[in-house]
Amino acid sequence: MALEIEKFICRSDNYGVIAYDLETGETVIFDAPEAKPIVEALDRRGWTPTTLLITHHHADHTDGNLELKERYKLKIIGPEKEAAKIPGIDDTVREGSILPFGNDEIRVIDTPGHTAGHVSFYLPRAGIAHTADTLFALGCGRLLECGPDVMFESLEKLKKLPPETVVYVGHEYTQSNARFALSVDPDNAALQARAKKIEEQRANGEMTLPTTIGEELATNPFLRANDPAIRKVLGMEDASDAAVFAEIRRRKDNF
Repeated sequence: MALEIEKFICRSDNYGVIAYDLETGETVIFDAPEAKPIVEALDRRGWTPTTLLITHHHADHTDGNLELKERYKLKIIGPEKEAAKIPGIDDTVREGSILPFGNDEIRVIDTPGHTAGHVSFYLPRAGIAHTADTLFALGCGRLLECGPDVMFESLEKLKKLPPETVVYVGHEYTQSNARFALSVDPDNAALQARAKKIEEQRANGEMTLPTTIGEELATNPFLRANDPAIRKVLGMEDASDAAVFAEIRRRKDNF
């Protein structure tokens, strides 16, 4: 599939992400942290969006909804479980929903944890996923509406995507996530190398995204609860994977 992705910073550390199908001209916006930088990106590329896909109800992902809807007359689609909290929503999706997009499709994956109704979007032919505030580069979302067991199961779903899947997320938190990751997985050579690269990228004002599922499996401690080295650092060699994940999340909250 011939697809172009435009990514850019919104607000202070949110990511704007727009997908454009070269064959059909169809254009989809993933989340709307604020309207102005999204409009500027669309104007810069000469794209006209028809759909705005929302992952969850938080204002830093929906503040641009109504302005974008008014400007482009686009359709807003979001998670069924959070429909009442999403400004301007037209249609809802749930686990297993499939939306046509160009010559591909967008599959919906329920990924609650950060919020109770959070969804992620996966384009199988293009090999792209947008995980917003569920899976971050080297991190995962803060547990605001669910317990750690819920987020753990959501991440287990995302771990099953092909390792080459290119992942776009909701925030530029990668540098701070890397520093925490090293505190629980200090001897991971792949993580050490990645953390060094991230420090260089941020020093140069560069964005650290996208990532891939494979890169996260190798370096993201929230996807590595079964790793013996991490378990040893935590003193949880005999604990369940879910319990280890919960402890990693607790430590990140207090890092």
